[in-house]
Amino acid sequence: MTDKLTIAVSKGRIFTESLPLLEKAGIIPKDDPLTSRKLILETNDANINLIIIRAADVPTFVEYGAADFGIAGKDVLLEHEGNELYEPLDLSIAQCRLMLAEPEKIRTSNRRLRIATKYIKTTQNYFTNLGIQVEIIKLYGSMELAPVMGLSDKIVDLVDTGNTLKANGLVPVETICEISSRLIVNKAAMKMKRETVKKLIQTFTDVIKINA
Repeated sequence: MTDKLTIAVSKGRIFTESLPLLEKAGIIPKDDPLTSRKLILETNDANINLIIIRAADVPTFVEYGAADFGIAGKDVLLEHEGNELYEPLDLSIAQCRLMLAEPEKIRTSNRRLRIATKYIKTTQNYFTNLGIQVEIIKLYGSMELAPVMGLSDKIVDLVDTGNTLKANGLVPVETICEISSRLIVNKAAMKMKRETVKKLIQTFTDVIKINA
């Protein structure tokens, strides 16, 4: 008897770019994933379901065993505090960069440097490694507004083309990390469903090699 598996996938760009990868791995949702409002999608494989959730929740679902596998961005994984998951494979999709950016015209200030970001842990580690003390301001979106409105001096955010930065008078300073989506696996599932899990990891590995 084949073990049943659940794969958690981030909404948005990662989900869209995951679909061709999943199809090449022989996993096809029964309902149209781009129009269906279902959060649990059955697939052509009776032993595999997809669940569609917020990006930040994917590693949590996998860590606690609500999903056996997950597809999540490296940016989310860097912020995740848990350790009950493996990260066996870079899927090379949804690629972008986590970058430090600042206004083209820098304002001078005597206070501690302020950085606006939703990537608190990664940003703190970055500046700690540089030996620079900063004040981090957590925002959940519209990061580019923070320097423009005087809320922060710089930002740390995901950058794809850089057009949004440019449109808001910001320039990239440094790439903190190259970002792509990773396949993650629950540690308990790796033990309890070992053969089934290893087989699916190998299937994804073969697909990635073909796409390379």
